[in-house]
Amino acid sequence: MKIAVITGASSGLGREYAWAVDNFRDDIDEIWLLARREDKLKEVAATLKTKCRVVKCDITDDSCIKEYVELLQSENAEIKLLINNAGFGKMGMFYDISTEDNAGMIRLNCEALTVITSVSLPFMKEQGEIINTCSIASFAPNSRMAVYSSTKAFVMSFSRALRSELKSRKINALSVCPGPMETEFLPLANIGKGDSKTFDTLPRDNPKRVAKNSLKASKKKKAVYADHIFYKFYRLVAKILPTRLVMKMAAT
Repeated sequence: MKIAVITGASSGLGREYAWAVDNFRDDIDEIWLLARREDKLKEVAATLKTKCRVVKCDITDDSCIKEYVELLQSENAEIKLLINNAGFGKMGMFYDISTEDNAGMIRLNCEALTVITSVSLPFMKEQGEIINTCSIASFAPNSRMAVYSSTKAFVMSFSRALRSELKSRKINALSVCPGPMETEFLPLANIGKGDSKTFDTLPRDNPKRVAKNSLKASKKKKAVYADHIFYKFYRLVAKILPTRLVMKMAAT
C-alpha cells in the first residue's frame, strides 16, 4: 500500500496539501492525515475521494511517534510521499515571547520534523518524495522573529543536505518556502493588520496554489520552491547581498 503522510493536516496549508494529493496524485492508495485535532482531521477526510486514515498524533510526543511507527509496520505501508507541514511561529521581541513558545517552535519545527522524517525513511523506497514546509523566513535572519526564522533556516539546511544524501536512493527532499498566507498561522503568530509594516505590504501566497505547484516541483525533483515571483526574487537577493542589508530590508 502506497501512502502519503501529511503532518499538520487539520487546517491551512496542510489541508490544501491533502486536497492537492487527492486531486493530482494517482500513485497514492491512501492519505494519512496527522495532527492533534481529530475533529478537524475528520472534516478534511470527509472532503477527499482518496481513502484516508485519520491519525490523531502530537508529533512532539514520543509515545505518539511510537504508535505511528507501529501503525506503519502493521499496515505494511510504503510511504510514497511525506509532507512535513506541522509547525508554528510567534512574532515579537525574543525576550517578550514566552520561554515555552520559543522552545516550542524549536521542538515542533526542528526536532519533531527531524524525528518524523527519521522514523519514516525506513518505509520509503525509490522515487519517494519528502516535502518540508519551510518559509521565506529561511532566506535571512528576521528581527522580531528570531527563533522562527532560525527554525526555518534549519529546515532549509536539513532538507538540502538530506536531498544530497538520498540521491543514491532516488528519494527527493524539497523545501517549500511560502510567504504570508491567510491561514491560522498569522493570528496564532500574533500577526494582525498593523502589527508589522512588512507583513502588511508583502504579497499573500495562495495556499491552494502553493500546495498544487509544490507537488509538481517535488515530482520534478526540485530542491527549493517559492511560488510567488516576488519571493523567488527575494531568495536571489538574499544570496547576493550582505545579510545585514537583507535584514534591514525585511525588518518587521
